[in-house]
Amino acid sequence: VRLPDAFGTPEFEAAYRAALTGNAPPARTERTPPRTLKWLVERYMESAAWRQLSVATRKQRGLIYQDAIKRSDNAPFQAITRSDIQRAVDRRTDTPAYANNFLKAMRELFAWALRNKHIEHDPSVCVQGVRYRSDGFPAWTIDDVAAFRERHAVGTKARLAMELLLLTGLRRSDAIVIGQQHLRGDVFTIRTTKTGATVTVRFPSWLMNLIAVSPTGDMHFIVSERGGPFTNESFGNWFRDRCREAGIDKSAHGLRKLSATLAANGGAAAHQLMAQYGWSKIEQAEVYTRGADRARLGVEASEIVADQIENEIPRTPIPGAGKTQNRHVKSDS
Repeated sequence: VRLPDAFGTPEFEAAYRAALTGNAPPARTERTPPRTLKWLVERYMESAAWRQLSVATRKQRGLIYQDAIKRSDNAPFQAITRSDIQRAVDRRTDTPAYANNFLKAMRELFAWALRNKHIEHDPSVCVQGVRYRSDGFPAWTIDDVAAFRERHAVGTKARLAMELLLLTGLRRSDAIVIGQQHLRGDVFTIRTTKTGATVTVRFPSWLMNLIAVSPTGDMHFIVSERGGPFTNESFGNWFRDRCREAGIDKSAHGLRKLSATLAANGGAAAHQLMAQYGWSKIEQAEVYTRGADRARLGVEASEIVADQIENEIPRTPIPGAGKTQNRHVKSDS
């Protein structure tokens, strides 16, 4: 059933509720003017290209398109120029990540429009995004894990959630759906929501034991206080509260970063990281392997320097060495 408009609109919610009950979506009360930006977005949302996007991406871009339609007063899409899009990006520079997500959404929309001959020229070509430096969600540390374990004992839902996230490195959108159906013995397999990549990992015996003594659902390892599955947003809020109880001001995604860091520091190669964390680009894995390599190479280089100091530079007494100790000896005597 085709659902109208973007996520979050009253029309979408009404059509969604109707579709759940098997009824036809309610008739639209107004017709979108043709050749407008909203009209183009609606056609795009009917396409196979749109359906191939993940649910999270469709939700995010739907909100971006809503905002663009509102700010442009639903402008004729064929009249939109490169300068218009550049100004729109520039107006959003107070939130750089959103500005770049807006540009990415516009590029996808107009690239589709060009392929389907709705426009003759893509106005998003050569538009400059916003340059900024961000490390994203702060990564957890080993001390954070220790603090969380001290606050949340074995057998609690919070402890199971943290250990599953740390071992698997799953995004929260995948962590909330995993259960016994994803296990064959101790081998866990899931097709990830965001990228569609298949992730396979082996659960160690301690994690299998932890699952056995923790409260879980019939089809979900991680369940809410009512015993049912979480939504993506509700799990994020619930887990953040459990972190704060342990004195940790971080999120579930920071555990994914620590998991990848531990794997890289342990010697996992880039392609191994891609397999476990579902990355499609090797550059993502190399962020972690480069960091591990730099640390290891730095230690090795410092050892070489120390050896060269021992071998090449004559050892001489350090001026004043031992004087403090001698003074203390004299004063004590």
